[in-house]
Amino acid sequence: MRQQQGRVVRRSGSGRSRRLAIVVACVASAMAMMAASAQAAVISIGSVLPKEFTATEFGRVQTLFNTGLPQAGANLVSPVDGAVVRWRIQGASGGPFYLRVLHPNGKGAYEAAGTSLPATPLDEGLQTFSTNLKLKAGDLVGIDPTSAADKIGVAETSGASYASIFPSPFDGSVVAPSETFSGKEIELSAEILPVPEIASVGPTFGPVTGGTVLTITGKNFANASSVKFGTTPAASFSVDSDTEITATAPRALRPGKVDVTITTLAGDNANTRFDDYVYRACVVPAVKGKTLRKAKTLLRRAGCKLGHVKKVQAPAKKVGKVLKQTPRAGKILAPGARVRINLGK
Repeated sequence: MRQQQGRVVRRSGSGRSRRLAIVVACVASAMAMMAASAQAAVISIGSVLPKEFTATEFGRVQTLFNTGLPQAGANLVSPVDGAVVRWRIQGASGGPFYLRVLHPNGKGAYEAAGTSLPATPLDEGLQTFSTNLKLKAGDLVGIDPTSAADKIGVAETSGASYASIFPSPFDGSVVAPSETFSGKEIELSAEILPVPEIASVGPTFGPVTGGTVLTITGKNFANASSVKFGTTPAASFSVDSDTEITATAPRALRPGKVDVTITTLAGDNANTRFDDYVYRACVVPAVKGKTLRKAKTLLRRAGCKLGHVKKVQAPAKKVGKVLKQTPRAGKILAPGARVRINLGK
């Protein structure tokens, strides 16, 4: 105990408890940060879903889609290649409804690029539906009803606009809008999971025998379902975070460069020079009949090394020449593998 300002102050376990609480809090915070880092960052497109809206009938079975959204931070079109993983509507009733991807053709028309599975709202409140619908940068989303009496929320927004396509198009068709509406937006938004992007692979090379452990950095790696080296799946991989994957290179049949590919719900990363991985090997050259000096040069160029040299009796014309080699020419081995020879003497 210690004395403070004339009072006796006894130490208790409270300080220890506080320190323990701080440690526990720090660990919990770190775990939360790790969990958050492993989650994919999604991008929202479409309406910001204003709270004030009017539930409005479609009037006919037609596709509605926003064409102008003035709110700060609102994305009318997808800024990236990826996949819609969730979509939201307000003021909707009836249905089922279908989310539609529309690809502008640059001439005022739109290609119907894909449609989700049907979804039926429980009420006119905010509704969220899961999907997996691919789209490209520049695409936007629309909504299809089942009946002319189906409703969707329409908000009065200065500077906003939406359009319709009647009748709702077939996937693959290219159509122009039938009608446009100014000063209004439909209550429809979507969340886009971008395709993965690889920034680096390290190390960038390894033996054809596989087993090299690589660190792959980039973004949008969360929930990766596959990592491939060329067309061969990785021997193993783990998603460490949304920006890092640890993978073990598989065995390869031959040396050379391959692309590392990461697959998620959004698709595959685009192949660039940053995802290159090079398999190295000893491709045993044909050294039979060569001089020892020439054999050494060929072996070095092929990624091999000279192994044991056994000198054996040979006719005069074969003295100083390789009579036999092991392994045989064309064999693919780990880089630096040794080739044994019999040399005439």
